[in-house]
Amino acid sequence: MATTVATTQRPPSTRRAVLNTVRGSLGNLVEWYDVYVYTVFASYFEEHFFGGDEPNAGVYTMAIFAVTFLMRPVGSWFFGRFADRHGRRPALVFSVSLMAAASLVIAVAPTAASIGSGAVVLLVLCRLVQGFATGGEYGTSATYMSEAATPERRGFFSSFQYVTLVGGHVLAQLMLLLQQAVLTDEQISAFGWRVAFAFGAVAAVVVLWLRSSMDESLRLEAGADEQARRSGSMAELLRNYPRQLALCFLVTLGGTIAFYTYSVNGPSTVKAVYADEGMTATWINLAALVALMLMQPVGGALSDRVGRKPLLVAFGIGGVLYTYLFITELPTVTTPAASFGLLLLSYVLLTGYTSINAVVKAELFPAHVRALGVGLGYALANSAVGGTAPLIYEAAKTRDAVGAFAWYVTGAIAVSLFVYAFVLRNRSETFLDREQGVVRGS
Repeated sequence: MATTVATTQRPPSTRRAVLNTVRGSLGNLVEWYDVYVYTVFASYFEEHFFGGDEPNAGVYTMAIFAVTFLMRPVGSWFFGRFADRHGRRPALVFSVSLMAAASLVIAVAPTAASIGSGAVVLLVLCRLVQGFATGGEYGTSATYMSEAATPERRGFFSSFQYVTLVGGHVLAQLMLLLQQAVLTDEQISAFGWRVAFAFGAVAAVVVLWLRSSMDESLRLEAGADEQARRSGSMAELLRNYPRQLALCFLVTLGGTIAFYTYSVNGPSTVKAVYADEGMTATWINLAALVALMLMQPVGGALSDRVGRKPLLVAFGIGGVLYTYLFITELPTVTTPAASFGLLLLSYVLLTGYTSINAVVKAELFPAHVRALGVGLGYALANSAVGGTAPLIYEAAKTRDAVGAFAWYVTGAIAVSLFVYAFVLRNRSETFLDREQGVVRGS
């Protein structure tokens, strides 16, 4: 019986790298739009699933957002194994298909007024499917973009994963802004949120076509049975690469909790401050997120010159010093310029992590377990601290414990800072370098 062994392709030309990055990142854009449209439109649709008289509807809605992160490790295992054994491209096509299908179901879902508690059950099931798909998307797309990049610009090209990840949030905010310009709040609550979810499902049709024409970054060659069994194997990952998996988790730990605190809790706080000026909050959030999106290639390109470690250390130091101020002061600021400034500074610091985290993790693992290792390490950290941050923050607000939440986030960033500063090496040869025949000095 024929078997295959996975290895990466030789470094692509700049033209192929650009084309593949565009095709891969547009799929990422649609998937993350589907993730963030939930949080952006939550206040408009929550009453339809929990009833208008439920005082804890906001907490329950964020609890569903957090619960979906339980599926990310499962999705990372499934899609990582699939991608390492059968290729990155089919795994990416499959993940975006699942995400789009779940968004379409939410768009047409019956409300609590029609089927009672069944509406919440359906919403949870759809979000679990999306969590499963997202778990697969991150690891596989991070792997694909790192492998498909030219070696000397690997940081720059892989940064487009977060350009489109943040772009998904930008697109969701832009969708809300457009609806606020032509619809009343009552109309958005009545049907506008359904249009927002349906848009994500329709956009996936274009993405499916684009992804089907991507180059495959993984070369599958005939090989021995034992080598084939090692590809995408959890036993292989845990037995031979436990240190890399632990590093992937710890590198992600502080970055993911900062990301959800700054880019999800932050905009939600601004929205609450300007509750009577809905478009003011949306403009602030949109402008800040656009800035975050545009900073990603700058951070990636800088890392190609100075190395990955200096950017991660800068993020860690900035996060430890700034997070408490950001969390405690943002709810008290009532001047749009000041609100924007607080958000923007948090995003400048965050760029030190987001712009390069994909390539840092991809460089930790060899090709035959790369998608699995990157996806699982990321998903475990996301499930533990990242996706739960909005829920814990909402709960902290109801108990007047926002300060305690700020110290919790600061502590998580401090743990990762220790790893960035004392464990990671800068500009040393990586698995990707060896596979693609690139020689680097330590």
